Amino acid sequence: MCLERIGASGARVEPLTPDASDRRYYRVRLPSGDRVVVALHSAPFEPGTLPFPRVAELFQAVPLPVPAVRRELPDLGILILDDLGDVTLQAHTGARPDHRHLALYEEAVDHLIRLQQRGAELFDPQLEPFRLAFDVEKLMFEMDFFVRHFLEGCRGAVFQPSEREALRAALRAIVDPLAAEPRVLCHRDYHSRNLMLHDGRLFVIDFQDARMGPDTYDLVSLLRDSYVDLPEPMVDALIARFRRGRGTAESDEAFGDRFRLMALQRNLKALGTFGYQASARGNPAYAAYVPRTLGYVRRTLETDARFARLRELLAPKVPELQ
Repeated sequence: MCLERIGASGARVEPLTPDASDRRYYRVRLPSGDRVVVALHSAPFEPGTLPFPRVAELFQAVPLPVPAVRRELPDLGILILDDLGDVTLQAHTGARPDHRHLALYEEAVDHLIRLQQRGAELFDPQLEPFRLAFDVEKLMFEMDFFVRHFLEGCRGAVFQPSEREALRAALRAIVDPLAAEPRVLCHRDYHSRNLMLHDGRLFVIDFQDARMGPDTYDLVSLLRDSYVDLPEPMVDALIARFRRGRGTAESDEAFGDRFRLMALQRNLKALGTFGYQASARGNPAYAAYVPRTLGYVRRTLETDARFARLRELLAPKVPELQ
């Protein structure tokens, strides 16, 4: 990193915990006392092509609290961002079991309501988040990723051709109705690690992959979070808050069916990511979150008769689902 180019001569640089991407992050403490975060990409990028600054502008128009992009250095592959500190919603929830949790999660749900409502008003087919969608191709890619990297790569599962065909059909039965749902603007990775507590507000980060999808997508990411356990009464209250804010006349049963369907796809997708990190990248850091995620999957498979065939196919390969 060239400190002179970013106007940070004499600054102190601290590496930050990496995420699951190939980006690296550094906190830069400037001699003036100001702090910024440098996002270092794996390669240079063309000016105006990086999604993060464009999506940041869109989210600011919603408005949602997001880190400001202070500067772009495309030839160095660098973005310079506001420093929001270190307290994620995950960290706050794990360290402080107090009444503030509910208030913060209510704020997170209210952000979602605003994103979906204003996203419809701001719709612009020229903007990438409105051109991309959780369609059949994207959702099935994630299911195939789960099979390849979690079942086969991480758990060593071996499938006969007939088993593989049956499993793909069962996964396709999840994907088809999700892809057919009306679409809203989605953050795409809306969980406790991507919500930061800063100056008494909940900021949203890691939104560069925003796209259109079911209205349950981000809600499921928040409430069936691989990184945090939430009490079920709290989950129920937050779902009710979301539904009141969205103002839909859908029955409890119909919404519950859609929520469980989305939760199953999203949790399987997360397992695919964790398996990829372990088996393909040699990164064991995400293994700790597999048991909680499998617990969500098992609960959904056990309580919803629609998924009996999928459970029958998965249980022999994943003992936790038996």
